[in-house]
Amino acid sequence: MIDSEEKLAPLLPHLQQAEWIAIDTEANSLYAYPPRLCLIQISIPDRDVILDPLVPIDLTGLFSALGSRELILHGADYDLRLLWKHFQFRPAALFDTMWAARFLGYTEFGLTHLVGRMIGTPLEKGPQKMNWAKRPLTERMERYAKNDTHYLRDLSQSLSSELESLGRLSWLRELCDRLIVECSQTTSVDHETVWRIKGSSRLSRASLAILREIWHWRESEAVHRNKPPYFVLSNEAMIEIADTAASGRSISHAIPPMLNHSKRTAIKAAVERGLSLPHSDHPAILRQPSSPRLTQAEKTRYESLKKRRDQHAEKLNLDPSIIASRLTLTNLALEIDQPEKALMHWQRELLL
Repeated sequence: MIDSEEKLAPLLPHLQQAEWIAIDTEANSLYAYPPRLCLIQISIPDRDVILDPLVPIDLTGLFSALGSRELILHGADYDLRLLWKHFQFRPAALFDTMWAARFLGYTEFGLTHLVGRMIGTPLEKGPQKMNWAKRPLTERMERYAKNDTHYLRDLSQSLSSELESLGRLSWLRELCDRLIVECSQTTSVDHETVWRIKGSSRLSRASLAILREIWHWRESEAVHRNKPPYFVLSNEAMIEIADTAASGRSISHAIPPMLNHSKRTAIKAAVERGLSLPHSDHPAILRQPSSPRLTQAEKTRYESLKKRRDQHAEKLNLDPSIIASRLTLTNLALEIDQPEKALMHWQRELLL
């Protein structure tokens, strides 16, 4: 485990000279709130290493060495978002083995399956839900973490060869370039919608006012306890409490009985705050946007695009949604987005 700058320094020249670099990350989203980046796994030709980003260590040199290289990842979306959020890091280029497998028509594209199928090595599935903030790591956890990057180079070579033989390697390159850009966007919190949990769309405005207060209490409690919000109070319970209180009924039965007195008191206080708000301060009911109504000409264009997509998908042995989602086809039919903006080059060649 690299957990000091003294241990990190000897690795940096090896990263700069490495023929290839594979990386992965682990977070503790099941155990902490907000979740923290707990491990960065790196494989290069002569070694597999694990870095500990939880310790106060300057990783500037690490990301400088990684930033100009093509990195190999599997299912890179979550990892890229974590690295951008915590370190404002984005790679120059990417080879995503999960997307490579999908572009080859694989219906099972998890890392364990691919390593077993293409390399013949069975990987353990167990520790992926472990608390990665635990120190020291057990031998089993360390082995699992290293396996997440150890086989990525071999996978990428095999997948790359298959893609090139089918003329689809450029598809992957283009998608990976877009993925890098999309995962390095800093999004702002919409305070009007962040608390609108699943099931809230059926609530009245009075119920929503109560739900909003309960959500804010749960959020602060989750941060205080360093526990995921659903461990504090489930969404289902929040909906029931808000709905019950707004109807004038007692909420005693709606509050989970396992909660202690202080939490029950805090929930009741949140409910009272919601009830005391004037009607003018109640949140608006946000209706789900309905699917756009297509004119006959637009419907004809949509069906033509869908037919072309499905024909190509069958011929190429691909999931049709990889070529274009239903929303993409609708937008094209409506001409909401210019094709050059909405589609990648390979998609335009198949669809337009």
